[in-house]
Amino acid sequence: MNIKPVPPLQNGDRLTQAEFHRRYEQYPENIKAELIGGIVYMASPLRLPHGEHHLELSGVFWVYKGATPGVRATDNTTAILGDQSEPQPDLTLRLLPEYGGQSISSPEQYMVGGPELVSEIAHSSVAIDLYKKREDYQRAGVQEYLVVCLEEQEIQWFDFASGGVIEANRQGIHRSRVFPGLWLDGAALFALDSIRLMAVIQEGIASREHAAFVKRLQKLCKKT
Repeated sequence: MNIKPVPPLQNGDRLTQAEFHRRYEQYPENIKAELIGGIVYMASPLRLPHGEHHLELSGVFWVYKGATPGVRATDNTTAILGDQSEPQPDLTLRLLPEYGGQSISSPEQYMVGGPELVSEIAHSSVAIDLYKKREDYQRAGVQEYLVVCLEEQEIQWFDFASGGVIEANRQGIHRSRVFPGLWLDGAALFALDSIRLMAVIQEGIASREHAAFVKRLQKLCKKT
């Protein structure tokens, strides 16, 4: 019996999530493709600014995850969000289901459902990240969406739950609402100032709001 080869993915293809996933599984791990609003997007090669800022922000997420029970961080992990959406976010923070989280792990160990917080490092992809991806993430129930716009040197932090944005305070620090204690100094991120970034996130996880959040999570887990 002849087995037909799986058709390759092409930029602009219109596919269902199931068909996109079937084709994408045939690609090696170093090839990145995403399905956004039913349209296939093949990633361009990443440049130094993307990789450097990605690393700095992932360090902030890693420290927060380590200090907060029930929180998991992911890096370039496939997220199945619906029948027309399968992105691969740069970074996410999510709560495990037993801690009230809304995303789960599939039998094949893919993320299914919108994580609580998604972040993208946007350079050449800024138009996609701020519009089409934003719409998909909001539709999937993502609560906060953090976009690091490299060219503009701007932090765009959307709070989908309230319909507003998370602005920096007078000290230039953005504070997550869904993850209390997750504090980010935007200027330090763009300056690749690891010392300042770590000082701010350590201050965040030492705050009263983070301590209260940890207690809520611990009580919630005991009830399940």
